[in-house]
Amino acid sequence: MQAISVVDLTRRFGEFVAVDHLSFDVRPGEIFGFLGSNGAGKSTTIRMLCGLLQPTSGTATVGGRDVGRDPEGVKKQIGYMSQRFSLYEQLTVDQNIRFFGGLYGLDGARLQARRDFVIDMAGLQGRERMITAELAGGWRQRLALGCAILHEPPIVFLDEPTGGVDPLSRRQFWSLIDDLSASGVTVLVTTHYLDEAEHCHRIAIISAGRMAALGSTRELKSMFDDRAIVERARKRMADWPSQHYDYKRDEIQQTLNTLDEAINSLRAAAGAGAFDLTLDWIYFGNPAKLPYELAAKLPLLRFDLPH
Repeated sequence: MQAISVVDLTRRFGEFVAVDHLSFDVRPGEIFGFLGSNGAGKSTTIRMLCGLLQPTSGTATVGGRDVGRDPEGVKKQIGYMSQRFSLYEQLTVDQNIRFFGGLYGLDGARLQARRDFVIDMAGLQGRERMITAELAGGWRQRLALGCAILHEPPIVFLDEPTGGVDPLSRRQFWSLIDDLSASGVTVLVTTHYLDEAEHCHRIAIISAGRMAALGSTRELKSMFDDRAIVERARKRMADWPSQHYDYKRDEIQQTLNTLDEAINSLRAAAGAGAFDLTLDWIYFGNPAKLPYELAAKLPLLRFDLPH
């Protein structure tokens, strides 16, 4: 039996379709990655799979429980770490652990054993009495994960768990996810970081609520081997010689947005053919002020700024 099975899952908010007929399965013990831009429907999908949001149509089972007909049964099978920090910041580390342990029905020796596990896993020995808000970001995220798996659920949902965390803490956090998977726990995780996606056994790319691609990292990379490649490269503004440009900050941002739109249009028009565009230099301002020596050395793509 699949740990998670989703068939034509759909969620509408009025006329807006947030999740549009998604279908996929997640195997037991698998790390399944959910990738997509903000607003793609990742968090809405997770909320439905956790029994927190009723689907408009379609079906999904989590741990053998139907999310539409038995949401409370689903909640007993899972751990959930939300996109935002999910603990009570004015409680101490130990108080948070005991609070969530009580919610999950843990007490006595089992609660003590699981408390010790979380403290050790999160590296919080000696900090049990610290106010949670005073912890560094990495420690708080590991504590939040520990509280989400206090009751040893077979399936865990992690919604952008490493957002705003430094690179070292992200690596440490993913080591914990790898350990969970190795112990047989199924993990569905959303992320914006492609290096984190490399940890996933399979990845689903979501766009506008629909499944854009599904497969292992190797399979997904092979899909784009013959696609157009568009690169935008530019120096940091602080590195540009001031005598070679004049600009207004908001106009530069507007022009960069226009450039992004143009590149996306070029990418769409290129289709299956090979297409490479490298922009080594972008000049903002009056082209007459650009020294000939600089123009001769650097390829230019010029946009006229609005007056």
